[in-house]
Amino acid sequence: MTNTMNVKQLKKTALAMMVALSPSAFAYDLVIMNGRVMDPETGMDKVTNVAVDNGQIVEITDLTLEGDKVIDAEGLVVAPGFIDTHSHVVAIPVMQKLALRNGVTTPLALEVGAYPITNWYARLEGRSQTNFGASVSAAGIRTKVLNDKYQTRTGTMINDIFDAKETKASGVSGVALTDIATSEQIKKITEMVDKELKDGGLGIGVPVGYMSKATTMTETKEWQRLAGEYGVPTYLHGRFSSELPPTSGLLSIQEMLSSVGVYGGGLLVQHMHQQTLNETPEALKMLDDARGKGYKVMAEIYPYNYGATIAAADYLEPSNYQRNMGRDYSDIIETETMKPLTKERYEQLLKENPGASVMFYGATNDDLKNALAHESSIIGSDAFPLMKSNGMMAYSWNTPYEGLQGHPRAAGTQARVLKMVREDDLMPLMLAVSKMSYMPARFLEENGIEQMSKKGRIQVGADADITLFDPQTVADNSSLKEPGLPSTGIPYVVVNGTVVVEDSKVLEGVFPGQAIRNSLTK
Repeated sequence: MTNTMNVKQLKKTALAMMVALSPSAFAYDLVIMNGRVMDPETGMDKVTNVAVDNGQIVEITDLTLEGDKVIDAEGLVVAPGFIDTHSHVVAIPVMQKLALRNGVTTPLALEVGAYPITNWYARLEGRSQTNFGASVSAAGIRTKVLNDKYQTRTGTMINDIFDAKETKASGVSGVALTDIATSEQIKKITEMVDKELKDGGLGIGVPVGYMSKATTMTETKEWQRLAGEYGVPTYLHGRFSSELPPTSGLLSIQEMLSSVGVYGGGLLVQHMHQQTLNETPEALKMLDDARGKGYKVMAEIYPYNYGATIAAADYLEPSNYQRNMGRDYSDIIETETMKPLTKERYEQLLKENPGASVMFYGATNDDLKNALAHESSIIGSDAFPLMKSNGMMAYSWNTPYEGLQGHPRAAGTQARVLKMVREDDLMPLMLAVSKMSYMPARFLEENGIEQMSKKGRIQVGADADITLFDPQTVADNSSLKEPGLPSTGIPYVVVNGTVVVEDSKVLEGVFPGQAIRNSLTK
């Protein structure tokens, strides 16, 4: 026997010989005892025990289990780790901490995506506390083709825009938002998107709502054609945020849905209620009807009736925001000052700082709650960067939670939904858990992301991404005043079998996160 065999290996070797007599005698890496185990796929909802070994769930049993680490989960729900299909801050350490405190084990950058995709993934390999993945950034590629000086270091346009240092270093510009591409440029954009898909991107990010007057339907049609060719989804921020003709939010969904019908591929309509407003019930029914015809489509909602964006966003133009969204300047809040805008201040921002962070009211509370509870919608946060009081983007893992500026959804989305289930009787708890785990995993699995077949589930053989929460106390604490306060009532989070949150504290220097890529990279 060599000296390299440690105590754990000796113990496992000895106990493994007893498995035939008593399978529960094996000492596992991690054991979760006495928790209310909820598996949305099978409907299992019972108090039982879960064993984890080598990053996977290996046993679910009422028998007593032994483990190197044991969590007593009495009074806690043992749920699949939450999957966030809409994050712009996947690669930011302090934002990973806030996601984990919210129970999110797999945040994904899908709406705007990443470019170059290989560089973005390389930055996170071995250095991520959560699982990570991104779509191909059509907007990033469009910027590069229209402005060859653009050289991103972060791989994400959002970070390049919001981090003053990166804005200068990258040479990012607004050409993708304003310039119409020539036929040759469209061909080049399409070729580059194609290559990025082959490099592992999780489909194609289509934030056409920020490029509504620049991106042609020839381009969006080509992106859906590629999605159909490779069996992956597009992720849509619709061209219009409106409840009135001629720029109805419903019409912006139909733009991509028609291409799904012609070319195939999936479609996830992100934060749909903020685009379709009082047309949201009809939009949800349209997507349900499309699924009934075999289309792989889905709607995503976040639990807030206000969003975050930049001052120059197309849909905030008065002709749209006031007429078509039923709002006014005062419904837009300048993030830096937390003051409502006036006409004069709005025009000043467009002239002097069009990339200024703002928040804006959109859907009504009733439309929001109905969309959240709809049986086929899923939950995504649209987590945006938070800013420090000095105007710099919050980045470092050790950044204090207090005193930040921005939208509270980055810190509060998943816990807020669970609190609404408890306090507002919004929907059954199992459905809420499913919307944040199994349903997004299943959508991605059906759209060319085979890795997701082992996520979003509490089953033997599934990846051990696990979130433990107290259904009686779980709550979001982030607010407009303090958007960086972490959620509470989620004391343990496990990523690929490794405990990353223990006693409601994110453990420093623990990096079990794994890359999620499309199945073309095999």
